[in-house]
Amino acid sequence: MKETIGKLSSSGLRIGIVVSRFNSSITERLLEGAIDVLRRTGAADSDIEVVRVPGSFEIPLAAKSLAEKGFCQAIVCLGAIIKGQTDHYSFLASGVTNSLNAISVEHRVPIGYGIITADTVEQALDRAGLKHGNKGVDAALSAIEMANVLKELKADS
Repeated sequence: MKETIGKLSSSGLRIGIVVSRFNSSITERLLEGAIDVLRRTGAADSDIEVVRVPGSFEIPLAAKSLAEKGFCQAIVCLGAIIKGQTDHYSFLASGVTNSLNAISVEHRVPIGYGIITADTVEQALDRAGLKHGNKGVDAALSAIEMANVLKELKADS
């Protein structure tokens, strides 16, 4: 039986990060966590490209552009969508999620999903490095692992 497991090494990988400026008190923490884990796992600063966009709605377009550019072996997407008093939250979260999934599959580029969806700012902050870890770190680790899985699968073919 053959088993493929991705390594948690970003050495030699080119990683794109798309981060929303909206809710920056949250997204900047996510970005710090993602960059920190990329560096700790071996990524060189020259292999990391950060793209800042106005809000979460714009993340998929930037991610698709990075995927088409061919620079990235993985993309980390970071944003915070916080529930308000309308249905806007649900439509936005669903649209962004579905778009990122489609981009990843279409372009065969792993996308680390670091889009926090929360009912309150406090919940979002808890997931951006306070009580419940940092989802930017989680998204970067997922992207690294999947980039290495794809590299292994490609080498086997």
